[in-house]
Amino acid sequence: MCSSDLVVQQLFDPDTSTLTYVIGCRSSGEAVLIDPVLEQMDRDLATIDELGFKLKYVINTHCHADHVTSGGAIRKERPEMKTIISEASGAKADIHVKHGDKIAFGHVNLEVRATPGHTDGCVSYLLAVPEQPPMVFTGDALLIRGCGRCDFQQGDAGRLHDSVHAQIFSLPAETLVYPGHDYKGRSVVISGDTGPSERLVRAAKGVDLKVSKVDTGAGEVRFDSVTVATVVREPEGDVCDDSCEWAFDGVCDRSEEH
Repeated sequence: MCSSDLVVQQLFDPDTSTLTYVIGCRSSGEAVLIDPVLEQMDRDLATIDELGFKLKYVINTHCHADHVTSGGAIRKERPEMKTIISEASGAKADIHVKHGDKIAFGHVNLEVRATPGHTDGCVSYLLAVPEQPPMVFTGDALLIRGCGRCDFQQGDAGRLHDSVHAQIFSLPAETLVYPGHDYKGRSVVISGDTGPSERLVRAAKGVDLKVSKVDTGAGEVRFDSVTVATVVREPEGDVCDDSCEWAFDGVCDRSEEH
């Protein structure tokens, strides 16, 4: 498969700040939908139809606490489509996957990588295509300058630290990371080797773990060892002292909290 045969389209739900992905293979006409939101079902299906694809799978990275997936509703409308989620999630689906499995559609393969910690069943999906950087769809396991909550729904910050470092930060430096949410208008980051985050080291040891906040007021542990490659707009915030625990490259978007 060549890169020109691949289509990746990112869609956004403003109510939950969820990023949904259409991945399609032009030569076969097959596509998958990753992490769709029920209220956006008509938009998602219209997008797939406009692109000329037949939807083969609706794939979830985990059980979502902030929205309902549209997988079941889409299956009622398009019964040939199958739903996929990880076996460890304990959720219902037509197909359950585990670490190392491959999801094939057309000439495309998604590799399943277990990235638990936000929930027990979190997985990321790695897409490798010749002639372009690898892409990984991380759900809530790894966001842009952050990650999913670890304070409920089987959350475990140390486990999330270990799985993200082992399964995502170990990928080539040019890998494009497509997250499941963003609250600042950003869309993708490049996984860069910028050195370890001291806060993550502490989290892994279970020492002095600090939990920050996303815009919704929900707790999240921040992953600071990713560098921004492409942003829709720059993060807003005031310049902070280097000692500020919320600062990233000297910019803090939570200055009103301290």
